[in-house]
Amino acid sequence: MGAEKTKQFRPELLDELLQGVKTHEEMFGRDGLLKQLTGRLVERALKAELEMHLSDEQEAAAGVNRSNGTTPKTLLTEQGPVPIDVPRDRVGTFEPVLVPKHSRRIRGLDDKVLALYARGLSVRDIQAHLQELYGTEVSPELISRVTEAVREEIAAWQARPLESTYAVVWLDALMVKVRTEGVVQTKAAYVAIGLRLDGSKDLLGLWLEASEGAKLWQKILGELQARGLRDVLILCCDGLKGMPEAIAAIFPLAVVQSCIVHMIRYSLSFVSYKDRRAVVAALRGVYGAPSEQTALAGLEAFEAAWAKRYPMIGASWRRNWEQLRPFLELPPELRKLVYTTNAIESLNYQLRKVIKTKGHFPSDEAAYKLLFLALRNIERRWHAKSPPTWKRIYAQLHVLFGDRAQIKN
Repeated sequence: MGAEKTKQFRPELLDELLQGVKTHEEMFGRDGLLKQLTGRLVERALKAELEMHLSDEQEAAAGVNRSNGTTPKTLLTEQGPVPIDVPRDRVGTFEPVLVPKHSRRIRGLDDKVLALYARGLSVRDIQAHLQELYGTEVSPELISRVTEAVREEIAAWQARPLESTYAVVWLDALMVKVRTEGVVQTKAAYVAIGLRLDGSKDLLGLWLEASEGAKLWQKILGELQARGLRDVLILCCDGLKGMPEAIAAIFPLAVVQSCIVHMIRYSLSFVSYKDRRAVVAALRGVYGAPSEQTALAGLEAFEAAWAKRYPMIGASWRRNWEQLRPFLELPPELRKLVYTTNAIESLNYQLRKVIKTKGHFPSDEAAYKLLFLALRNIERRWHAKSPPTWKRIYAQLHVLFGDRAQIKN
């Protein structure tokens, strides 16, 4: 079906409407044309709603129900407060859709409030911003009610069905401070990103927890499974406590891959500044090796050169070898894909910019709402298209994982 053609108004009609409007104040001011038009349009739409309601009512034919005057109301809009007259019906069954009963704002203002809240502005900051831009007096209580309405959206998002298979899933956490029972605690906000078999990304979920461990990860992975996720080809994480055990219990076929970049950063935490470049070059002989056998030889060479000065580096690579070795079995394009958890670290960086002005959140729910709205904004900026190299990457996944990597219709 083709797109519906938008109705075009005659230029002379628009010219007549704008006749005499010469200044910014006359167009956008307190009693300007735009504000008057908003009120008239809302009233006209409400009148049309009532007429449709009355035409649908069976009792209208018998004269039981009919129009019954209007009720004055002041709407909070992007143009400021707009007085309108809301039509009534005689028996009180009319329920307006555009401006529901007991509502004093239209959807556009709610969207503005949520957009500002998602950028980390406080309730008072949002109040001042709307007053400055639109001359609209919005109470802190109203702003809180608008953000409170997000709860249902969060619940639906967190329970929505997932793809049955993801090529890669990245898991990571960032720390936030939350007041709990009068005490400010540091909690972890865990985020999961999935890479679909068509190359596009998907935010899988958000969890706020006070601690980590195998039980927590089993709960999170079990929730993903209950939402339809049946298989993960490669699961990338950063040394999260209890994660390998939980993966083995829920997704036993998944290849668990530790973040190489995190391993390098951890190694450099022991190294003096003057040795850093040389240590990184030596470690490249391990993670950049074409095979596991060559990588082990590179690790031995590294320990021979640096073990006396930095014995903990070689020990950490050997301790995590089982989570590092899958990387060495991958072709170059796939290595680049799972080399780091940057896909999720980039997202966490954007989340930190939003929450950096918050000393702490007053509750778990307040933290969850802000993080969810920020994630929603970030996800909207993602490109739906797969990366240019995806055809080659997908072909390699198919060779490595066979029918598990098959896109299902």
